[in-house]
Amino acid sequence: MSGPDPAIAAVRTAVRDFLTSAGAVEELCVAVSGGADSLALAEAAAFTGTRAGLTVRALVVDHGLQDGSAETAARAADTARELGVHTAEVLKVRVEGAGGPEAAARRARYGALRSALDMGPGGHGLVLLGHTLDDQAETVLLGLGRGSGPRSLAGMRPHDPPWGRPLLGVTRATTRQACRALGVDPWQDPHNEDPRFTRVRLRTEVLPLLEDVLAGGVAASLARTAAQLREDSEALDTLAGEVYLRAFTEEGLDVAVLATEPPALRRRVLRRWLLDSGARELTDAHLRSVDALVGNWRGQGGVWLPGDLVAARAHGRLFLEAPQSTT
Repeated sequence: MSGPDPAIAAVRTAVRDFLTSAGAVEELCVAVSGGADSLALAEAAAFTGTRAGLTVRALVVDHGLQDGSAETAARAADTARELGVHTAEVLKVRVEGAGGPEAAARRARYGALRSALDMGPGGHGLVLLGHTLDDQAETVLLGLGRGSGPRSLAGMRPHDPPWGRPLLGVTRATTRQACRALGVDPWQDPHNEDPRFTRVRLRTEVLPLLEDVLAGGVAASLARTAAQLREDSEALDTLAGEVYLRAFTEEGLDVAVLATEPPALRRRVLRRWLLDSGARELTDAHLRSVDALVGNWRGQGGVWLPGDLVAARAHGRLFLEAPQSTT
């Protein structure tokens, strides 16, 4: 008896290996858009999860941004059921807020998925996302072009609870072949062909050119680079955590402790401290300005930060305060 199509087997294997490494999972959900990546993932999750004794739910987000979006979402839910998930539900969201349509849609989508996940008493629920090796390569290239630093170049994490990305080692071509072998016709999102979106131009223009110029293998190389940088960043974060524990006091961060550390570790300590204290949307410029209060101290004033905070130095401590009113 012959086994499944190699593409189906590859996706199932990726999901099985991911679930094995993820540890205990009480609830398994799959974000389904109706595209090839998410449908191939839904089938593999249903196949693998059922055999592991898990109930597998498909979550379909209807952004309401296109005519017929409700019908598209309902069809995606129906297809997911046909592929073996136990339940499928449509989550209707409103896309609004700052940052442009891509960022607003992403916030709405992730918020709905997180809200729909019943973490259970142990908090071990997962939502699987259909990001592929190609998506990872695009993420790294986008971060590189924007000078976003090592965290961005490290790409998407395979396991970032409650999110799981089992397909970061699987190509988009493999998921499409899996869908053909399964006999399903994926939805083609017109936004994925719209050159107004940066990622679309990366996908359709930049990466193909790089593949041609560098004789192939670019997407896999970018994904491999992300994995290497992620390991390095995790090691640095661990070291920074130890420094943070030594530097933290109720009055603020001890400058004497921070001053003996390399700037790369200091900025990681500062980033954690600032985020934990309510700062938002920190940029590299913000972190370097705060770091200058330690590494280039000349008695300068405080540094304004998003979140309506000011980082300042006094009496050998870094501390945060609200900005003084000018009225």
